[in-house]
Amino acid sequence: MPLDHFEINRKTWNEKTPIHFESEFYDKHAFAKAKSSLNNYELEALGDVTGKSLLHLQCHFGQDSLSWAHRGATVTGVDISDVAIAKAQELSNELEIAATFIQCNVLDTSQYVKEQFDIVFTSYGVIGWLPDLKPWAQMISERLTSGGTFYLVEFHPIIWMYDYTGKQPELKYHYNQSDAIYDEYPGTYADQNASMISKEYGWNHSLSDVIQSLIDAGLQLQLFAEHDGSPYDVFPDMELGDDGLYYLKDGLFPVLFEVKCFKE
Repeated sequence: MPLDHFEINRKTWNEKTPIHFESEFYDKHAFAKAKSSLNNYELEALGDVTGKSLLHLQCHFGQDSLSWAHRGATVTGVDISDVAIAKAQELSNELEIAATFIQCNVLDTSQYVKEQFDIVFTSYGVIGWLPDLKPWAQMISERLTSGGTFYLVEFHPIIWMYDYTGKQPELKYHYNQSDAIYDEYPGTYADQNASMISKEYGWNHSLSDVIQSLIDAGLQLQLFAEHDGSPYDVFPDMELGDDGLYYLKDGLFPVLFEVKCFKE
């Protein structure tokens, strides 16, 4: 495993987190009022979570974790960034919404979390930080109860074939690239003018890689869907639609996909 890659990413996320916490993108004041940062895709897919246990993988500073907790789930969130986990606990205390937060590499979750959960959830910009999805899928299977649900909503792999560091997006990377992709650029997606340099390693995973890794781990596919609309305006040349989602101007390919599985 590329531990140096993970360490560079962890340090970058430690630097990003205070910026994100104060950013308009995450809008902590609106979140404090609504106590929800969840979008329609995940809400429709998972429905009523009252009384269910939920493990949130790569939870950042916990807004979605606390949103599920506010809706009645018993939530544990994990993230590689120690600063993010500290912020998540701070937010939990401030809003008086109980949740458990644990700092670890997501691939090591089973070493730190021994419980099994009714739901394992992860979303929006998560799998690209992982070099191999097989141990990720195996960990998910380990952490699910019998009859439990795994749900992922994620940016489409076609999106990650482009390099966004230049003036115009450039088609540059393979659809399913096993070699690490290193990016270094000013700012962060939540604040492009922030005075930091993002340094990060990522990996591209095809849809077949995602789905087959989950099947190989013993999970049963319930839902697979691709979508043109994104709740986040994080790529160049996106336009706001009447439905409140953002669409690529040329509209030539989807920007999101969903996968929902269950464990027998």
